[in-house]
Amino acid sequence: MTILYPHKTVLKWVLLALFLVVLPHTLRLPTWISALFIMLCMWRYSICHYQRRLPPTFIRVILSLMVFAGIFAHYHTLFGRDAGVALLVGLLGLKLLEMNHKRDAFLVICLCYFLVVTNFLYSQSILIACYMGAVTWVITSALMQLSNEQLHFPIMRQFRTTGVLLLQALPLMLLLFFLFPRLPGPFWSLPKDANSGQSGLSDTMSFDNIKQLALSDEIAFRVKFDGDIPPTQQRYWRGPVLWKTNGKNWSSAGQYRITTQQPPLKTSGKSYSYTVTLEPHQKQWLLALDMPKTLPAYAYMSPDYQLLSKQEIRTRTRYKLISYPDYNASGLSPVQRRLSLRLPQGKHHKARLLARKWWEEFKTPEAIVNQALIHFNTQPFRYTLSPPPLFDDPVDEFLFTTQAGFCEHYASAFTVLMRAAGIPARVVTGYQGGELNPVGDYLVVRQRDAHAWAEVWIAGKGWLRIDPTGAVSPERVEQGINTALPNSINTFGFNMNPESTFVQSLRYITNRWDAVNNFWNQWILGYGPEQQKNLLHKLGFDSINLQKITQLFVISVLLMLGIIGAWILLHRQRIHDPVQRLYSTFCQRLAKIGIERLPSETPVHFAQRAVESLPHLSKQIQTITTLYTQLRYRDDKGTLRELKQAVQRFHI
Repeated sequence: MTILYPHKTVLKWVLLALFLVVLPHTLRLPTWISALFIMLCMWRYSICHYQRRLPPTFIRVILSLMVFAGIFAHYHTLFGRDAGVALLVGLLGLKLLEMNHKRDAFLVICLCYFLVVTNFLYSQSILIACYMGAVTWVITSALMQLSNEQLHFPIMRQFRTTGVLLLQALPLMLLLFFLFPRLPGPFWSLPKDANSGQSGLSDTMSFDNIKQLALSDEIAFRVKFDGDIPPTQQRYWRGPVLWKTNGKNWSSAGQYRITTQQPPLKTSGKSYSYTVTLEPHQKQWLLALDMPKTLPAYAYMSPDYQLLSKQEIRTRTRYKLISYPDYNASGLSPVQRRLSLRLPQGKHHKARLLARKWWEEFKTPEAIVNQALIHFNTQPFRYTLSPPPLFDDPVDEFLFTTQAGFCEHYASAFTVLMRAAGIPARVVTGYQGGELNPVGDYLVVRQRDAHAWAEVWIAGKGWLRIDPTGAVSPERVEQGINTALPNSINTFGFNMNPESTFVQSLRYITNRWDAVNNFWNQWILGYGPEQQKNLLHKLGFDSINLQKITQLFVISVLLMLGIIGAWILLHRQRIHDPVQRLYSTFCQRLAKIGIERLPSETPVHFAQRAVESLPHLSKQIQTITTLYTQLRYRDDKGTLRELKQAVQRFHI
């Protein structure tokens, strides 16, 4: 049996759509899947080109089983985001080998639309959205070619027609997006592996994990303040609190029970109201300016004053808080006291001796804390991203040998010294600082702003934040991490003068682009019930609820469909054929002086009658009629320009 369907033009469109939609996935798929897909596309094209037979059914079945087995061996599952996309790509390639009817081609095109959506499981950035929009344009063009196989339009005309079609659908699409009733929570959940590979803070701390974050330029969260922005030295964004140590690593106290009872907290002084847009990190903690007083409905505060969500943060999350830099956090249970004084046995001998000496000399916790800060400030400690390696006892080696480290070194060593002196202490991790984006007037906190500090408990004062890094490198706390790092490490990765015109221009472009991304995140990716109500309120619709939004949505859609229907009816009689439109213009000019073309009259007979009435224009009339008949009946596309020029010159 000779393969007759689809013909080469349709197949080229289908393969082009498939290639473009699979292209972004090739960087994530196993190499053998990408190679198999390309081989299957080439195989199908050669079948069409050489008019060969499709492979028999048993070959396709064997290949399908091999794809299933290979994907299961690679991912150890057939479900989830990564395995599901790989399976879809592999089976879509195999579908080409049985595509022998028009419905098969339609199915492949429809699967292309579905595969477009899977790209957004990996990234929802503006660039990916623009690329997927262009791919949708190509897929729709392929669908139009498949629907009109007998018409072979030029590629640019095909794209132009599809573009007009998509633009006509754009108003209805925007209406559906902004007015379709938004329900709390997503309509569907992402698979568990949808956010794999994302990095950020951890509930454990070693002597190099925060240092690794300091090399990352990824955004952790953005903050929009309602009024004044606190100074840099007050921007401590509280994250995981670490209690336990084995001498090398620190970890949290474990999972806390969800409770509505907050630990003791008194606030005073100036407050800051702000909205955080937190990037997904697959953990439960919510970053907050020390110390938050109000909590979101879906969050609670742990006994160590960490703000936690009841669910893991798997999608970009917005929440509004009010924080007070001046606070008294006095919560210290007997269990917490034991944890905050515990040190591993047989570790930190030199640190214990130094702390005991301080206790014998200074007696009070406040004096011991001050002496520790003086010690870090006066001894030859230095702040660096490249400290010497630490081995058996990292704290003793850091305090008495290397004396060089990052914030986790100082926070860990300080906490050990306090515990050895009998003062309850713990390590707090989070972020410190943030860079102002003047374009959008909001703070951008990146992974490189990750920081660790200590808290000590003093009777009558509660937990006090002590940042020993500030005693060694005060510019880290007062001006941000960029000023504390070596010159070779900065925002742009180059050793350049930050005041130069080039750097300022680059910074402006970066801020502008981030402001665009922030708008995209807030109003497109994060568009939910609250944003929808705010938008309708700005449009003058007060007291909006779900029922009223639904009514407004239905009325708007019906109105839009009515406008589209009226436009189609009004333009139904409009002549879209350029040849016929030019000839009609010619006939209308003759009709103005009484020479009207009869419905039964041919162009040649009409021209003869027109020449009899207008002999001085006989040459122009004959030229226009000849060009029209050539274009109309001989499909001579080369004379269309001549016809247009002849009609434009024809005046009575």
